[in-house]
Order: sequence, then C-alpha cells, then structure tokens
Amino acid sequence: MRSVYAMTDTHIRQLHQLYQGEWWTRGRSLEQTQRCVGGSQVCVGLVDANERLAAFARVVTDFTFKALIFDVIVDPAARSQGLGQRVIALIKGHDKLRDICHFELYCLPDLYGFYRKFGFSEDLGEIRLMRCVNFNASQPHCGHRSDKS
Repeated sequence: MRSVYAMTDTHIRQLHQLYQGEWWTRGRSLEQTQRCVGGSQVCVGLVDANERLAAFARVVTDFTFKALIFDVIVDPAARSQGLGQRVIALIKGHDKLRDICHFELYCLPDLYGFYRKFGFSEDLGEIRLMRCVNFNASQPHCGHRSDKS
C-alpha cells in the first residue's frame, strides 16, 4: 500500500463509496464528501497498486494545540491488515502535525482499545463533548430531527 496525502477526484469518489457502507457516514452526498475533504487541513489515504483507496482519515487542526481526527475508515475487504493502525501512525508522524499538543477523535466504546494503543484516552477528567445542532443548515445529514438519515 502506498500513502497519499492529496486526494484525487477518483479517490474522493471511492471514499464516498466507502462512506455509504458505514452507519456513521451513510447518507453523505458526494458533494458533502468533496467539501469535508477539501475543508480538512490534512488527509491521509492508503491506496493499492491499482490506485484503489483502501484506508483514509482526515484532520482538522490549528497546527499548534489541537488536531481533530475524523473519518478513520478502512475498506471492509482490506480490514485486519493493520491499515487503520498505519493511517493513525501516518497522521501522528505527519510533518505538519509533529508539534501538535493534543490529537483528539470521536469513537464508540468498542474502539477504545484500538485507539489506546496510540496513546488516546477516554479519561479527560471533567471535560465532556458538547454539541449544538445548527438547525439553519440547509444540507441533510446534520443531525436534525427532521433528517431521515
């Protein structure tokens, strides 16, 4: 597998297809996929010899204090080969992210063990995730009560 840091249109279409297979990204439109990739400061992908995207993650960061990792995804046909581990290692070792104070991500409890291997902890003391849904957003898949997704 070869690492890529610039996603081609083909890679973005392949990523969109991967998204459709996961509960947490199913229903995103191709336009939303293009926008979220374009709005991320760092993207990491792993492609096979045929340039097929096998794994991906993206990062939103201030390049100083925080780097929030999103959408760690591995093609179901390529799982159990260490690709998720490789993507996380590539992000943490990325030249632009070497001086970040904190890497952060969202995950469900069943993935705590996977991410703990990379130094992540769910023990943040009194810190809790807070969310405010933007009911003015015109796009679907934002968590509105009116969303069908």
